[in-house]
Amino acid sequence: MKILVTGGSGFIGSNYIRYHLKENKADSIINLDALTYAGDPDNLKEIKDHPNYKFVKGNICNPKRVFEIMKDVDIVVHFAAETHVDRSIADPGIFLKTNVLGTEILLKAALENKIKHFHHISTDEVFGALDLSQKRKFNEDTIYNPTSPYAASKAGAEHLVKAYYYTYGLAVTVTNCSNNYGPYQHPEKLIPLAITNALEDKKIPVYGDGLNVRDWLYVEDHCRAIDRILEGGKIGHTYCVGGLTADISNLEIIRNILKILKKDDSLITFVKDRPGHDRKYSIDWSKIKRELDWQPRYDLAVWLEKTVDWYRKNLTWWKKRKDKKFREYYQIQYQDL
Repeated sequence: MKILVTGGSGFIGSNYIRYHLKENKADSIINLDALTYAGDPDNLKEIKDHPNYKFVKGNICNPKRVFEIMKDVDIVVHFAAETHVDRSIADPGIFLKTNVLGTEILLKAALENKIKHFHHISTDEVFGALDLSQKRKFNEDTIYNPTSPYAASKAGAEHLVKAYYYTYGLAVTVTNCSNNYGPYQHPEKLIPLAITNALEDKKIPVYGDGLNVRDWLYVEDHCRAIDRILEGGKIGHTYCVGGLTADISNLEIIRNILKILKKDDSLITFVKDRPGHDRKYSIDWSKIKRELDWQPRYDLAVWLEKTVDWYRKNLTWWKKRKDKKFREYYQIQYQDL
């Protein structure tokens, strides 16, 4: 099978490409990536000469480029997106362009090129927020209620994907995943920011009271789920993919990281909460377990420590990303520090 992966030089995309090529030696992958700040060829440098891998620099918002690349492709796995909520609050426009219009361009090209399967990566954030006291979890029937420009753009993209299925008969599937963590994640995100700041003995910013709850999914578990859906998922269906069965707050995650690194909690610094900060996400992944025999394999306690160890061993990788532009963004975002 020939697979087009969009956004394959980013965090989840690069992990997926490595995983899929390892597990499916007969398949070939084309990686289409615009190489924005969050995408980097270094994320896949160890496979750049792999005979079944090809990198193409390009933007999903370029219809001609997308159509040409999609010729003779069997499957599209669509990761490419602007993903950082904080940045969407500061500048929603690029999120609408990439996440909504870019997805529509891909869908149109997939239809014209008779793609056999289009898989769209979405997020649990399209469902909005739960109260901390609520025991219920998001599932495939949860009503969409996005609260950030990022979440709204992903919800819009998802509706387009489903519209192409119902209106045009394009074979699609969708995953709504929870917060991923693992190697090669950009240091603007919570876990790598906490790890790298701690390694530098810098203050770690925590929004509000830090009690916001997220479901944490190790990135390879997500990759396994995607391939399981490509193999046997029901066309037109959505699958929620999560990693935890117990709630854990952002503050607890950061304290666990500091404990692993034998650092003091004094590095934690509470800063002004961001606008519209969702209080809690929680995922019910029983459908994908029931239908496709998938469940998370990697335990948070163990794999958080392994993730910390990866950043400890790859200083050059993450220090390169904490460049002048990152520091300028950081100073604007965390003015209280």
